[in-house]
Amino acid sequence: MRRVMVLGCGGAGKSTFSRRLGALLDLPVTHLDHVYWQPGWVPLPAGEFAARQRALVAGERWLLDGNYGGTLEIRLAAADTVILLDPPRRVCLRRAVLRVLRGWGRDGQAPGCPERLSLEFLAWIWAFRRRSRPRALRAIAEHGCGARQYLLTTPREAGLFLSGLAREKSAGSGR
Repeated sequence: MRRVMVLGCGGAGKSTFSRRLGALLDLPVTHLDHVYWQPGWVPLPAGEFAARQRALVAGERWLLDGNYGGTLEIRLAAADTVILLDPPRRVCLRRAVLRVLRGWGRDGQAPGCPERLSLEFLAWIWAFRRRSRPRALRAIAEHGCGARQYLLTTPREAGLFLSGLAREKSAGSGR
């Protein structure tokens, strides 16, 4: 795993999972929210966002965390591993609300973007399995067929995946 992308619903645990996975694999982690959102919740223009992703995937080693369906193809074409975190909706909703409550007023998704909770975001989480997930799975099937693919459907599965990698790494280092 040298070029990894992590996808999933808001509140699925992508950022935490990606930080842990990046540390285990010694990969630089980029949270696409930090690239897309400029201070004050201003989105980066689409062309510039795509160009920045092309530059990121040109590297030999990376882990990119985030959905952004309009640019999935860029990442999928270069990834050797695709991980979709897909916990139940109730888990995602609870985590998203708790994240906002814990971080209220602090920068959350990107520098200069204080945590906030909108009905639009909650509605996106609610509809993720019906709308966004099928599109992501189609894109993975179409553009990511050369990549190893993992679907982790519970927080426990995600934890076991990381624990298994940690054991492999430890065993490989002779400890």
